Amino acid sequence: MTQAQWHRFRPTAYAAIIGSVIFALIAMCHPDTVFLFAIVIAPLLILISIGSIIWLIQEAVANRYEQFLPTIGMLAVFWAASMSLFFYERGHPFELHETAKWLARSKYYKSEVFARPESPTELKHIGWDMSGFAGMFNNTVYLVFDPADTLSTAAKSGQPGKFEGIPCKVRVVRRLESQWYAVLFYTDEYWGACK
Repeated sequence: MTQAQWHRFRPTAYAAIIGSVIFALIAMCHPDTVFLFAIVIAPLLILISIGSIIWLIQEAVANRYEQFLPTIGMLAVFWAASMSLFFYERGHPFELHETAKWLARSKYYKSEVFARPESPTELKHIGWDMSGFAGMFNNTVYLVFDPADTLSTAAKSGQPGKFEGIPCKVRVVRRLESQWYAVLFYTDEYWGACK
């Protein structure tokens, strides 16, 4: 790529890098901070997209059509990343955060679960994630080790229910890997303290 080509392509490349970094940061953030996406990051991405559209129109007026494809590609990446956050998080509000967390530190979390004492009636678990507001509307996710993989059916169906080895009825069971599950309880319910 020549210097002149890079100069024309540079704004698109920088914008795509910024969008990718923002998406990765959102994935690693705690679910309670995702509201930042709605009030800070989404408007920022929209402004960058609007600026890119204006820039694209200026390029078209100046008859530099070679910028259409990279700019349209960058806009598509921005909008796809934004929309994927809304659709990915819809069924299970911790899903994106859990995936990033599990990929980064699953060995650590496994050792925490295995350090817990055995129970004849309950699956091994730890409190893994939580969101809420000032002690109200708390949503708790537990990391659960299921050696028999009995929760796999619940994870596939996506249906709420009461499952063996878990004392409360749960909203969602999500499989992280074989024998490891993220279990989202209903709001303000905790392991062993069901309503």
